[in-house]
Amino acid sequence: MDDVERLFRTYHGTLVRYLTRRLGDRDWAEEVAQETFVRALRQERLVNERAWLFAVATNLVRDEARKDVRRRRRLTLLRAEVEAAQAEEPAVEQSLERAHEAALARQALATLAERDRLALLMREEGLGYDEIASALSLSVGSVGTTLARARRRLAESYEALHGGRGGSEGHAAS
Repeated sequence: MDDVERLFRTYHGTLVRYLTRRLGDRDWAEEVAQETFVRALRQERLVNERAWLFAVATNLVRDEARKDVRRRRRLTLLRAEVEAAQAEEPAVEQSLERAHEAALARQALATLAERDRLALLMREEGLGYDEIASALSLSVGSVGTTLARARRRLAESYEALHGGRGGSEGHAAS
């Protein structure tokens, strides 16, 4: 024990000053110095005490720095993953909202009479009044009335399915 006490008294102050300058933090320097002296206790014999203590302390600091670099790298990767996930959230939410709106529009469309539904779908595909009239066995003059009635009923049905929240019937009625 006398040898360890002598070693501590002789080199502790110098080692802590060195580590404080190196690390910029006295508490951290004290921790590293303590670990250095614990490792010195495990040694049977130290040839050059001072050189050994400073080498071990320097290696402990270097090892800790490497660990910090790895931790920072991991944190950077985790941060990037979190940011990517957060960036996807609005897109996923928007995608889910669009899917929900589309499902409501399909449900509303399904509530229409077949002729009204077909007239709307044909018009949405770009067919003209004469083509719709021919396909549905209607007069060209009644196609406009049929489409207007179908749009109104579609909007009412969509509104009822949507729970009365306004402002969205433009998606389904266009």
